[in-house]
Order: sequence, then C-alpha cells, then structure tokens
Amino acid sequence: MNGIRDKNVLVTGGSSGIGQAIAVRFGLEGANVAINYRKGEEEAEATHAQIYAAIEECGRQIETAGARHILVQADVAKEDDIRTMMETTVRELGGLDILINNAGIQSAADSHELTVEQYDRVMTVNARGAFLCAREAIRHFLAERKPGVIINMSSVHQLIPKPRFLSYAMSKGAMQNLTRSLALEYAGRGIRVNGVGPGATVTPMNQAWIDDPEKRAQVEGHIPLGRAGTAEEMAAVTVFLCSDEAAYITGQTLFVDGGLTLFPDFRSAWSSE
Repeated sequence: MNGIRDKNVLVTGGSSGIGQAIAVRFGLEGANVAINYRKGEEEAEATHAQIYAAIEECGRQIETAGARHILVQADVAKEDDIRTMMETTVRELGGLDILINNAGIQSAADSHELTVEQYDRVMTVNARGAFLCAREAIRHFLAERKPGVIINMSSVHQLIPKPRFLSYAMSKGAMQNLTRSLALEYAGRGIRVNGVGPGATVTPMNQAWIDDPEKRAQVEGHIPLGRAGTAEEMAAVTVFLCSDEAAYITGQTLFVDGGLTLFPDFRSAWSSE
C-alpha cells in the first residue's frame, strides 16, 4: 500500500493473534516494525516459550520481506515501561511514524461478582495503556514536527453490550472516544487517529470457542457472513488506515466484523408488517 514502505511502526501486544498479524503485514509492506510483548513474573515458563516462538516466527517473516524488526519488552499497564518502550523504538528504528495500540486483555465474571482488582487490571491495560502509548507517540510526532498515525484496536463491543465482560466492554467504549477526541484535537498537526473494531476473530484469546464445534457454531450463527474473521483480515484493514490511501480518514472506527454490528437478529422482519 502507498506510504507504508520504510515507515517505522510500533505494535503493542505484537506477540500473537491480531497483533502478530499486523506486525507481519507491515513488514511485508516494507515497514520497519517494533514488536512489543509483555513478560511478567506471573507468566509460566511454557508461556514464555510460546511467546518467544511466536515472536521469532513473526520476525522471520518480516525479515524475509526485506524489512527490519526489533523486539521491545514492556507492560503497557506501567507508565515507565511505556516511556522506555517508546525511547527504545525511536532509538533503534530511527524514529516513529505509526503506533498500533493493540495490547488488550479481558476478564470474565458476572458483573455483581466482578472484583475491583479484575476491573482495574482490564481498564488499566486496555484504556489507560492505550492513552499513555498514544500520548507518548503524539509527544514524539510534535517534537519532530512531523505527521503521524495512531490506530486503536477496539472491538465491536464498543457498541455491543457484552454481559460478563463488563470491564472489557467499558474499556472499548472508552477507546471510541479516545480515538475521536485525539483525532479532533490533533488533526491540525497532521496526526490521524482511527480505530479498528474486530468482530469474532480466530485468535488464541478466543480458543475456548474456536476449538469447540458447538460453541463456534453458536458464535458464527450470529454473524451475517456466517464465519469468524481472521487475524490477517484485521491486519489488512489496519495497514490500509495507516496508508496514503486513507489520508483523508480520521476519527473513525472501522468495524471488521462480517456484519455483526448490523443487528443480525433483524435479518428476519419481526416488526408489525
């Protein structure tokens, strides 16, 4: 896509799923990519091995395309980690042109049983972390007096309620106005801010229903196109929004959801006809 080659891109949560697909797609388009991953003490060694294997495969695909990549460890729930991540990206890649706010988590619980700790963890990563990463990216763009692009990876659940995932839905609702507010505030400085709202997508986060034929059928039965999306489809839209082809788009969230936000229960008319 026009305007992507040789750009410097930071993808948070780039070790698996949609984030990994985004990092690979940018690499295939000739961009230099900083792949962020989180490695905390609470993670098991087996998880470490899976993360490193995924990152290595992602890096191999990027290098095959002739682009450069670096690995940047940071927990986006921690402000100091984010600052260090940005500094490392700018130093190692030679600058930053595009930020993909992709890192996110969710926690299932009946809302009346949701603990403050569960709520805070999701909101801190998904909403506060996205804000802090965007803030640091904008500071860099302004200091360098150059345009920039920020993509916030949201969800259909910024619109669609999600019972038992209250904090997740709230965080994605917050992301909608993070996108719109930053887009309006910095449009005059050449900074574009958009969102991507994936629907049901085949990723490790959704393994519970992907591997269960009955649950998968239930999920896909709500999707007008009749199937879940792929991480690669989410990545293609993300890269498009960062390209010159999308130069006149800002403040929007593009839902990539197979029609899930079209109120699929209305496919059959049940009003008074």
